[in-house]
Amino acid sequence: MRDTTPSWGVDPVPERLHVLSGLDSTLLWGNLSVSLLVIVIGALLVPALSLRDALLAILVGAVVGNTLLGVAALIGADARVPGMVLLRAPLGRRGSYLPTGLNVAQNVGWSTFELIIIATAAGALSQHLFHWQGRWFWTLLFGALSWGLGMLGPIGFVRRYLRKFASWALLFSMAYLTYWAISKSHLHAFWAAPGKGGFPSFGQAVDLVIGSVVSWTPLAADYTRFARTRRGAAFGAGFGYLVPTIWCIGLGILIVLARGVSDAQALPAAVAASGGIAFVALAAITIDESEKAFADIYSTAVSLQNFLPRMSQRLLITLVSALATALALALNLGNYQNFLYLLGSFFVPLFGVLVADWLTERAHYTPEHVFNDTEWRPAALAAWLVGFGLYQWLSPVGPAWWTRLVAHTHPQSVSFTASLPSFAAAFALTFLLKSVSGVARRRRTALA
Repeated sequence: MRDTTPSWGVDPVPERLHVLSGLDSTLLWGNLSVSLLVIVIGALLVPALSLRDALLAILVGAVVGNTLLGVAALIGADARVPGMVLLRAPLGRRGSYLPTGLNVAQNVGWSTFELIIIATAAGALSQHLFHWQGRWFWTLLFGALSWGLGMLGPIGFVRRYLRKFASWALLFSMAYLTYWAISKSHLHAFWAAPGKGGFPSFGQAVDLVIGSVVSWTPLAADYTRFARTRRGAAFGAGFGYLVPTIWCIGLGILIVLARGVSDAQALPAAVAASGGIAFVALAAITIDESEKAFADIYSTAVSLQNFLPRMSQRLLITLVSALATALALALNLGNYQNFLYLLGSFFVPLFGVLVADWLTERAHYTPEHVFNDTEWRPAALAAWLVGFGLYQWLSPVGPAWWTRLVAHTHPQSVSFTASLPSFAAAFALTFLLKSVSGVARRRRTALA
């Protein structure tokens, strides 16, 4: 069959398009997990934490986050519909509109962040070569490239781009950047040095890693609906994203300790200044960064189709690409860890609701579960709100006015993770309410 993916919207993907193998899924998610923005997460963990505690936080957060991602991928391969359409099952059609709006906002934000860091890296390279940064030019160029990848769709993206050269170029880049960091590292001294304390605590570091991974769970089904099998989709996402995540964030820690680079916008210039192979590695990872912008732009368009199912997907991809490129031209990349925390506080408990609802349906969603006449499911929405509220009460995140308001009710943020309690609360409450309503429905049927 052709490599190009039809602009498949909200309807279940037919069997003839179940073509992405487990290896394809592993390549896709492995490439999506490698990013300069993810590398710089490591700079947020030290020196507040010791190297040992930071690495442990990465491991715990990555295992938890990627387990959730793998389950999200499995559910997407089961239902064969996009992620935001999938949420119609637990929340109802109109109930799914709220997370859809949040997902559109987060994807536009990530697309903008990615284009900014791409243009910054490309500018550092061109400054080194031509003494001309041209950030605006690189923003436009890579915005156009991301649009082009979006037009390919997931199948064409994997087969035409990842299989042929992108994955190998990325592996080379990461290997050399690791050597670049280790060559100036004093690992024994770094390991023995204690953390300085403060922000983030160990639990907050775990939440930060979880948040960076969980931000992909609302998007997982957009891609795994084209998978051959549920098992291949789950393994490809969960394991394919796990190893590079640990590698990237651990590399970020070494870069900040050994090279003193702790800012996303400063990293490209520091690597480019080394010249030689480091320069080539930076060029390869800069081009690869466009993959993340592609994924965010494509998923934004697919998510919008939950609102506008009859609108052209290609037109939506074009509009979203133009918006993200315009924002990248107008904005600078600032401190974005609160953005990750805020995403986690929304999507971790939401995913708990989805998993619990899916399990109560015997771990299988049919089209009837997704496409029905139910507009709202108040119980599931209430469970999501409880999980979100618990997360914010344990660890207030978001705009300053909001954190001050929440902190007034609980003046000390907890030192342990807020993600797991919020997930557990939303999951347990959804499971309980769904089970009770199922028993009541069966009793009414028996009496009738």
